[in-house]
Amino acid sequence: MSTPLLGRAWGSVRALLPGRADLVAMGRNPRRDLLAGLTVAIVALPLALGFGVSSGLGAEAGLATAVVAGALAALFGGSNLQVSGPTGAMTVVLVPIVAQYGPGGVLTVGLIAGLMLIALAVARAGRYMQYVPAPVVEGFTLGIACVIGLQQVPGALGVAKPEGDKVLVVTWRAVEEFVRHPNWTAVGLALAVAALMLAGARWRPAVPFSIVAVIAATLTAQLFHLNAARPIGDLPAGLPTPSLSFLDPGALGSLLAPAVAVAALAALESLLSASVADGMTVGQKHDPDKELFGQGLANLAAPLFGGVPATGAIARTAVNVRTGAGSRLAALTHAAVLAVIVFAAAPLVSRIPLAALAGVLLATAVRMVEVGSLRAIARATRSDAVVLVLTAVATLALDLVYAVIIGLVVAGALALRAVAKQARMEQVSFAPHLPGEDREEEHALLAEHIVAYRIDGPLFFAGAHRFLLELAEVADVRVVILRMSRVATIDATGALVLKDAVEDLNRRGIVVMTSGIRPGQRQVLSSVGALDLLRHEGREFATTLAAIAAARTHLQCAGVLPIPVQKTAPAPGITEESPR
Repeated sequence: MSTPLLGRAWGSVRALLPGRADLVAMGRNPRRDLLAGLTVAIVALPLALGFGVSSGLGAEAGLATAVVAGALAALFGGSNLQVSGPTGAMTVVLVPIVAQYGPGGVLTVGLIAGLMLIALAVARAGRYMQYVPAPVVEGFTLGIACVIGLQQVPGALGVAKPEGDKVLVVTWRAVEEFVRHPNWTAVGLALAVAALMLAGARWRPAVPFSIVAVIAATLTAQLFHLNAARPIGDLPAGLPTPSLSFLDPGALGSLLAPAVAVAALAALESLLSASVADGMTVGQKHDPDKELFGQGLANLAAPLFGGVPATGAIARTAVNVRTGAGSRLAALTHAAVLAVIVFAAAPLVSRIPLAALAGVLLATAVRMVEVGSLRAIARATRSDAVVLVLTAVATLALDLVYAVIIGLVVAGALALRAVAKQARMEQVSFAPHLPGEDREEEHALLAEHIVAYRIDGPLFFAGAHRFLLELAEVADVRVVILRMSRVATIDATGALVLKDAVEDLNRRGIVVMTSGIRPGQRQVLSSVGALDLLRHEGREFATTLAAIAAARTHLQCAGVLPIPVQKTAPAPGITEESPR
């Protein structure tokens, strides 16, 4: 590779690295950031454990992800307030991957997804997040909340997780197992933890009731010897040594598609979370490309320590903002506190009942649903409601990435339909007043022999054929004038339809004249041959006034109209046409 290319490549990467301003911000109010980071760590501990268990790789994988990915994403990401780690949305994607490829496959997928995220950052793809419509995001979030809640059913019922990768099937089998062997102790702990979290959030939002509820459930299980409440189990006292032993080069091809899904989800959720953080503060704005770069490094490193793929976490980021965080130091502190817990408190953490973690995630799923936002979008337009419901159902029944794709496609199709409806073609009752003519006489002339149409809005593939049908109905006229000054945009389909319409009218002996074609429309009209057809025998005019004068001249020469005794001189550029 030549030196200039290397220089440009390094410049692209260097622009994604943390700047001096990012580091300076960390020293402005360290006390506030340290306190915020400690609070977020307390909130994140049960979530990291729960999502690790739900993913199928175990609680230790969740902790490793929170520590390693949380630190790297905080340092190299594009948001001063973002907190990253294992999330429920990512867990939903990982469950079927674990079932099909095993733990090693999940780690490999995370590694590949990290490389993809870095490539997206270098390609400056972060800006495209702004094009995801709100109904897709809300439907996606609603679907994820439902899936996360259903995933906790086996743990909350105290039964072993049944085989399967479809959450509805697994939930049904867990309920059947519970009916055969009920475990009311687990149900009681899960419901108590969820109820305490939900009630506490309304009563004292600043208090991390998740950790309070988990501690209370653990103490209850230990003091009363509730053997039916199965604990997490032994955890390693520290992070494992970095290793690539899980990597199987022969399986890379089959893991490429799951990696694309993981990378797409990581990008979508991280950028959405960073946008939420910006909206909760004043003066903070994330860099989407840097955020993708930070998430890429985080997902590249986490699998080396046995961690699952990570994303920006909306709930933890919101806690970080609400507790006063102002720089990356808060998210780094969150990762450091969790690392201390891994090294110093693993024996205590291992005693937490699985049912308690299920209760935490059940409450988390409930709190993810913003009823007000859902109601507002559902009432906005019928199209928004359809996109929201369809995305949510697809998330629950199919796959998260497919759900987003389906939502985007449907939203795009409905948007095109709405834009196409704005295009219209109206018959003009009379044209601008011509010198030397009486307005009533001119109106009678146009009504009898000439029809002028004004085309408004976009003329493109979504509605162009309707335009062709309307023109095909023109009858009992000799000249049609198309006023195109108000055409907002025209594509190849619109230009072809216009050409077909002109040819059809010409075959019927109707002359077509145009006025007001914009410079930006000439390229597409010329590319399909429509411009040459419109210019035939000088039938393109700058103004409607000139087109009407030419139309009168044509009709007079054709013998349709009598030639006046005192003929008005034709407008410049207008040529008389021979009779047909």
